[in-house]
Amino acid sequence: MVEIFILGQRYEVPEGLTILKAFEWSGFHLTRGVGCRGGFCGACGTVYRLQNDHILYYALACQTVIKPGMILGQIPFFPAQHPAYRIEDLKPTGETLLQMYPELLRCYGCNTCAKACPQEIDVLNYMAAAVRGDIAAVAEISFDCISCGLCVARCPSENVPPNVSLLARRLYGKYLAPRAEHLRHRIQEIEGGTYRPEIAVLKSAPVNELRNQYAERQIEE
Repeated sequence: MVEIFILGQRYEVPEGLTILKAFEWSGFHLTRGVGCRGGFCGACGTVYRLQNDHILYYALACQTVIKPGMILGQIPFFPAQHPAYRIEDLKPTGETLLQMYPELLRCYGCNTCAKACPQEIDVLNYMAAAVRGDIAAVAEISFDCISCGLCVARCPSENVPPNVSLLARRLYGKYLAPRAEHLRHRIQEIEGGTYRPEIAVLKSAPVNELRNQYAERQIEE
């Protein structure tokens, strides 16, 4: 058993549990701060300290194994500005990013955002790209962001990096990314009925056969 502290209360939990499972072992019924359990949704943002260590650490609770003496607190949601917009009404320019998020210009360049990221994304780098108006760079660097909000909680200039990057990725995807011609061609085939016989076979196949086909499928590079 391992001693940990959740919201200031001492608990003993089995060694090897993730933080999320340790919460639940300790009797917490989580309706917030839990989601996909696979490290994709960002719902289980967690901060913690270790005994005799001054550093504040950041993690996703579903992906991080507990350590003895952990002092844990969750941040399942952190308030952040999120202007409403219709992507069709926006232009893919740096001016758009600054119009939606004028606080970008208050960035101190302190790198606290990158230090807080459990995905180890170079948040400061994509924020700098946003200030320069380089939408493509913001979209590329922030691609793995899951919007857990830990960088928002730590930013001393009150910026909202996940929302900035989300807008940049949307602008890039709609206006700047190269069109996928093979995808357009495949959609035309589907709409034209090319695959209707194969779909009919799949719909009548036993579940075990479908599972086997799924496991043996070829994944496009």
